[in-house]
Amino acid sequence: MKILSHRGFWKTEEEKNTLAAFERAFSNGYGIETDIRDFDGQAVISHNPADNRCPLMTDMLELWKKYGKPILALNVKADGLYLLVEDIFKEYGLTEKNYFLFDSSVPEQYIYIKRGYNIFTRSSEFEEKISFWEQSKGVWLDQFTDCSHIANTVESLLDSGKTVSVVSPELHKRDNKAVWELLKKYKGRDNLILCTDTPKEAEEFFK
Repeated sequence: MKILSHRGFWKTEEEKNTLAAFERAFSNGYGIETDIRDFDGQAVISHNPADNRCPLMTDMLELWKKYGKPILALNVKADGLYLLVEDIFKEYGLTEKNYFLFDSSVPEQYIYIKRGYNIFTRSSEFEEKISFWEQSKGVWLDQFTDCSHIANTVESLLDSGKTVSVVSPELHKRDNKAVWELLKKYKGRDNLILCTDTPKEAEEFFK
């Protein structure tokens, strides 16, 4: 089981998606989930509409390379971004083993698949049909209302051979203990990832 630190390992809300939060995550051995979009012709890190204060994607990747290239979950926030990131991916050595893209629009996801990117599809209580199941290397397993969708699907998804990245409930302002207890029995699976706002607590819990 791998741990992804959601928008970096931050101590305050203001630190989310900052280079300080990324370095803290990488130096503690965690991968990160972060948001990529474009601003002024460059790929930048930002969950919300970008401005000139946003870190460059390449600055994040310099830190990533320094700490041994832990796994990156890259949330695609803008259409057409593949035009900016293709050369960046080649330069920094992003491979199927150390990153995945998710949450792009369906037309964009189709383009990324055609261009050979590592794509995770989505599953949640609001998404009955999983798009691009065959072409995706993994599943971003989300839940917005309670933990029943994860409880009902995580084992079958893991058994399918896909990598499963579970969204911890605190990302949606809900208590995470029921989902964490549920995942305990699967913590030995090498195709399980947990994306959390509290990576240290998760590491201790799943020891």
